[in-house]
Amino acid sequence: MFSKILIANRGEIACRVIRTARKMGIKTVAVYSDADTRALHVQQADEAVHIGPSPVGESYLRGDKIIAAALETGAQAIHPGYGFLSENPDFVDAVEAAGLTFIGPSGASIRAMGLKDAAKRLMEKAGVPVVPGYHGEDQGLVLLAGKAKEIGYPVLIKARAGGGGKGMRRVETAEEFAEAMAGARREAKAAFGDDSVLVEKYVDKPRHIEVQVFGDNHGNAVHLFERDCSAQRRHQKVIEEAPAPGMTREMRAAMTAAAVKAAKAIKYSGAGTIEFIVDASDGLKPDRFWFMEMNTRLQVEHPVTEMVTGVDLVEWQLRVAAGEALPKSQNQIALDGHAFEARIYAEDPAKGFLPATGTLHHLQFPPQDTELRVETGVRAGDVISPFYDPMIAKLVVHAGDRTAALQAMDAALAGTQIAGSVTNISFLAALARDADFAAGDVDTGLIGRKQDCLTVSAEPSEKIVALAALVASGARARSAGADPWDAISGYAHFHALARRARLKSGEAAIMAHVAPRADGRFEVSLGENGRTYVLAVPAAGGAADGIGVALWPGHATLFEGGQAYNFAISDPLAQAADAAGGDSMRAPMPGLVKLVRVTAGDAVLKGQPLLVLEAMKMEHTIAASHDGIVADIVAEGAQVTDGTVLVRFVEAEAA
Repeated sequence: MFSKILIANRGEIACRVIRTARKMGIKTVAVYSDADTRALHVQQADEAVHIGPSPVGESYLRGDKIIAAALETGAQAIHPGYGFLSENPDFVDAVEAAGLTFIGPSGASIRAMGLKDAAKRLMEKAGVPVVPGYHGEDQGLVLLAGKAKEIGYPVLIKARAGGGGKGMRRVETAEEFAEAMAGARREAKAAFGDDSVLVEKYVDKPRHIEVQVFGDNHGNAVHLFERDCSAQRRHQKVIEEAPAPGMTREMRAAMTAAAVKAAKAIKYSGAGTIEFIVDASDGLKPDRFWFMEMNTRLQVEHPVTEMVTGVDLVEWQLRVAAGEALPKSQNQIALDGHAFEARIYAEDPAKGFLPATGTLHHLQFPPQDTELRVETGVRAGDVISPFYDPMIAKLVVHAGDRTAALQAMDAALAGTQIAGSVTNISFLAALARDADFAAGDVDTGLIGRKQDCLTVSAEPSEKIVALAALVASGARARSAGADPWDAISGYAHFHALARRARLKSGEAAIMAHVAPRADGRFEVSLGENGRTYVLAVPAAGGAADGIGVALWPGHATLFEGGQAYNFAISDPLAQAADAAGGDSMRAPMPGLVKLVRVTAGDAVLKGQPLLVLEAMKMEHTIAASHDGIVADIVAEGAQVTDGTVLVRFVEAEAA
């Protein structure tokens, strides 16, 4: 077995590999770019090597730098994770030429499955069913259009060199074919450097079901059952599960046998996935599935297979790469229960799933146990950068059956709190609660058909708005300390110190009046005639009445049932200038005037400090909002309330 390996990846998959390596007593070497200098995978590894600037082309795709780092640190093998160089056969050859072990399949196996057309011809020869279509070398438009007519519309044009929906077009009629072909070619060329395509029959109600296979270098190959990845948006997987809902014994036997046959056809070693397209228009039938492609690496969704089989697939990868035989035979691998994986991304579902960036000011996941895993490569305070995939985490749940597992996933999503970047959690929660998804009636078009209702932005309730206003006001919970003054909320000598809270929800401006009560709670009144709520201030990062609360610079985020409601908090110091005419400045909060730095008649410049206000046990400098002459200023030592006039001006020209 290896004593040290290098992980040629980043984020959650690097952390995932480190976890198993540590369990096996194997030391790890991380690589990192400028953007990942303080990343979690760098912290967790035993060693780390800087490999270049933030763009992937200058760091994580630089195989020469990665191999040099392995040699420099004494690593014996390289684990590629997924993405980046994981399916690059030239990188595999270079790793082996350097005297290192590639923890994955051979370069020959990757090449055999790297081009969709060649892979499908190979599978046809091996007796694996493939989708009716044209997978030949001739790329003439006339020939391809003729083949599409033979196959029968609708057809699917697909780039032969890639995946992820790039270079893919559905074509309904012969009249649309030429334009769709041109678009597919342009996209394929830009994404993969290869504009060759294949044309296949479009399946009306397609399901994406894949089989996890594993081979070794001793001629053994097994399957670890199937995963259903039909819940997709624009050909990108969203929620995966194992086993596939509605799977029959006959269908599973046929699919897994075909998958193992495919792996053996290329003498496959390591973890791999055979992806099938299934016609589910009449249920799952053994004669209605076809080979789509093979992923010659560990999949993003591998944890659901681990949950239902009890197998650590990364451990198997390491053992097979070290020359060992598969740890289990086929009859020793059993299916147990049901598992789901939900991919949490920094993206905005309401804006077409646009990727988002930002600092993760607040990050809280449900407690992990044997039935709930959180796979992540980030911590609170980390930045989602524009350089890499914006995945934040994968929530993986397991239960005895699909219904219980779906309930567990719903609860896990509701218990996940992220503030600082927009995420897709509310979308995932809506999908988990969708009636068709819950019934297992899923196909690859489900999200597209229901996208509008799955991505609608929920409006916060009045209670959530009131709680946000309370938090924004700066009110503190009653202290449990020994100082008796700390136990009095909003105390003043002659009156309770009421507060005003200003915040925004989207474009809607919110004004609330916050007044303390003798019992330590607060009365929050919304607007002029709004309802009054009696609320307690939640502890930092805590919850009130089941509503989670997170404060971060300039914002408050409240969480309820998988929804995150963001409120922008108006800076009280920036609000000190009177909005009516700019001739006065008002107290942004209740407090004590600790120091006055100017006197009536002084000429002041914008930004010049005028006085110091002590509020919430902190000192706040009130600076001039504009140039002018001080006409009047509050006395030093005065106790002021929210909105009290502190300074009056006359314009410099008028004076």
